[in-house]
Amino acid sequence: MGEQGSGWPFVGRGVPLAAVREALRSRAGMMIAGAAGVGKSRLVAHALAGERGYAVVRALGTETASMIPFGAFAHVLTGPPRSGENLLRWAARHLRDLARRRELLVSVDDAHRLDPASAALVHYLAAKGEARLLVTVRSGEAQPDPVVALWKDELLPRIELPPLTVAEVGEVLAGALGGEVAAETVRHLAGVSEGNVLYLREVVHAGRTSGCLAERDGVWRWRGELSVTTRLRELVGDRIGHLDRDEREALELVAFGEPLGAALLAELTSASAVERVESRGLIVTVDDGRRDHLRLGHPLYGEVVRADCGTLRARRRLRMLAEALEATGLRRREDELRAAVWRLDSGSVTDPAMLTSAARLAWGRQDPRLAARLARAAIDAGAGVAAVSVLGEVLMVLGDADSAVTALRRAARDAVTESERAQHAYSLGVNLAWAGADAEACHVLDTAIATLTGPGWRQEAYVYRAVTDCMAGRLTGAARALAQARACTPGTLRGAAHGASLEAWVDAYAGRTERALAVAERTMATVEEWRELAPHALPTFLDTQCAAQTFSGRLAEAARTAGRGMELPAAELSVTGFGAYRAMAARLRGDAAEAVRWCRDDMARLPAGEPYLGRVVAEHAHALALLGRLDEARESLADAAELAGRWAFTRQHVLHAAVWVAAAGGDLDEAVRLCRLAASHARRHELGGNLMFALHDLVRLGERAPGLGELAGEVDGPLVRLLAGHERALGDPDALRAVAEEYERLGMVLYAAEATAHEAAAHHDAGRGRLARSARARAGALARLCTGVSTPALVELATPELTPRQREILQLAAAGLTNREIADRLTLSKRTAANHLQAAYDKLGVNDRTQVGRLLEAL
Repeated sequence: MGEQGSGWPFVGRGVPLAAVREALRSRAGMMIAGAAGVGKSRLVAHALAGERGYAVVRALGTETASMIPFGAFAHVLTGPPRSGENLLRWAARHLRDLARRRELLVSVDDAHRLDPASAALVHYLAAKGEARLLVTVRSGEAQPDPVVALWKDELLPRIELPPLTVAEVGEVLAGALGGEVAAETVRHLAGVSEGNVLYLREVVHAGRTSGCLAERDGVWRWRGELSVTTRLRELVGDRIGHLDRDEREALELVAFGEPLGAALLAELTSASAVERVESRGLIVTVDDGRRDHLRLGHPLYGEVVRADCGTLRARRRLRMLAEALEATGLRRREDELRAAVWRLDSGSVTDPAMLTSAARLAWGRQDPRLAARLARAAIDAGAGVAAVSVLGEVLMVLGDADSAVTALRRAARDAVTESERAQHAYSLGVNLAWAGADAEACHVLDTAIATLTGPGWRQEAYVYRAVTDCMAGRLTGAARALAQARACTPGTLRGAAHGASLEAWVDAYAGRTERALAVAERTMATVEEWRELAPHALPTFLDTQCAAQTFSGRLAEAARTAGRGMELPAAELSVTGFGAYRAMAARLRGDAAEAVRWCRDDMARLPAGEPYLGRVVAEHAHALALLGRLDEARESLADAAELAGRWAFTRQHVLHAAVWVAAAGGDLDEAVRLCRLAASHARRHELGGNLMFALHDLVRLGERAPGLGELAGEVDGPLVRLLAGHERALGDPDALRAVAEEYERLGMVLYAAEATAHEAAAHHDAGRGRLARSARARAGALARLCTGVSTPALVELATPELTPRQREILQLAAAGLTNREIADRLTLSKRTAANHLQAAYDKLGVNDRTQVGRLLEAL
């Protein structure tokens, strides 16, 4: 499918487009180089689209035309030369005659394929200044000498057109698909296509044809493996070109084994064949600082090459790779993992111990799906408790703790050595805690602590005991277990990393944010030493940093850290759903629509049925409620309550969301009740940061929360002091203005709007109408930055003439409740509810519920 006329948006090329147009206006033109399919021709087309004063002659270099003198220009060169006329002058004269009185502009596509005469003509036109030129060439291809001379002799400036960035791929996809595209899908398609527009379009076509790429809940998402369609095979096959037997063998080995050591490939096949495919750009050499590796020139080459191999040939290639690597002695840990995977995929597994070790390595590399596959294969091959223990750890994060518990119970009697008993206890204990069987989890780990003798094994048992306390919301108990873990000496590097990550996590959620960040920063400095030994530690540290940064008001930092978490190799390693932190940062800034987008992105990535998914769904409900999308918010809240109920720290977000769902429905009394319930839950489970927000939500609802001042001495950071200051400032317009300015400085625009609305109300209550109007105008300007968001303080801003009770009844009426239902909800008589409602109608100049709904929506 040709690129022009495809209907795909032209984005991400603003800088090169401006450079080309400037070169046409001020110089002789430009040469544009780039890989095939990167968009060179389309750039030229857009550059010419706005140029009206030129007579444009277009030429195209092709393999067929390259065998004919002036083949690229044959469509415009007619009639014989004049007697004694030089052929170049003859050709140039013809082009000038076509231009008549206008300036000649010659556009040459794929100039690397020009025949010698056409190449000489292009150089002649540039050298004599007889035309402006736009010339495209393919990077890395041999070019005729006159074409090379265009930029070497500085007749034309040359720019290199790079592939699209991930962000630019996202823009293209959104335009081409006509809707929102999940961030994970953008990253996936950017990686598969490597930013090549031509390949991107074909992959999208293949995905839509196979159903892998589809719109789900208003968002385009990719699920499943890429299906190599005939169109894609032909496109990539044309780029690969003809291969002889040795070249195909070399390319297939790299396709199945990349990144592949250059020396290893040279032993398996012809060195000259490797050099030939490298010279054609089909494979590339990458230096990782230790040795040279060979990779395919583009990810799609591998898809097509592997798809073209039958099952038997694929297995033979994999077996060749495994045998060759094993012959080297597997000196590196990654070699052991790669050899095991090749053996497994080739159907030639013989050693269960090798598979068990490889499963641990895959788990250490944060690839839980591969680790589970290797562990299962090890068990099938006769491996013992060690393989079952690895499988148990991995199944937990894959969302299948019940299966893990079943397998571990079955293997319990086979755990004989201290190493086996320890690993079995850790895996069983944490899976029981994950599955909600807290008492049994504690018993398993307490028994391990009492019976294990090695300090390293006891250290990790205490760490896992702390994990169960964290899940149950017993942060003091977790801190006590971690102190006991530190006392076990000498410990292990794995135990120390997991212990430090959990210690920082406990501090962050308790509100000791500065200490949490210090521990995280100190331990993360040595991440390369323990990353593979302690698979849970890195995501836990990232979660810690997100929490501590959010609770201390560092929203931009929290969003960046959450972004790192969402880019972990496996979505399943999201400790509590990093999309929830992205959403929280956006929501606290007042951008609820962005919060919804981040939640949807994470909801599509995370395993179904897990508590940390419930936290993301709760944040989704919270943001929807702020946007007034009440039915959707209630549905999400119900889902979140079911998912997140198992753990205290995930359940807390459901309680927070419920407050704002009630408020969005106009039931402020219920919102206040739920707010106090959320605060009580946070206090009971020692979640200091969450308690801070729960108490401040009371302030946002117009209530006093004196506990905030006390909390300022327990939670670190400037945010808790600011929230407490907001509570103290209620009724004091000058103090409220200072609070609002500090919110703005932290980027908390919604909170700034609400504090300024409170300032306006304080001026209004004091009878200072001019100052109230000024504050109301400032609050309105801030509120407009929070597109679509509505809260009680902002509704009060727009209806200052109403009493709080009238405003509450008005919102319930707008939500569709009858007078009887309102009376029952607020424990009033039906007559009292009707009188309040009529008084509100009179003050606002409306007559019925429909008009009230429109008014509130407009506000």
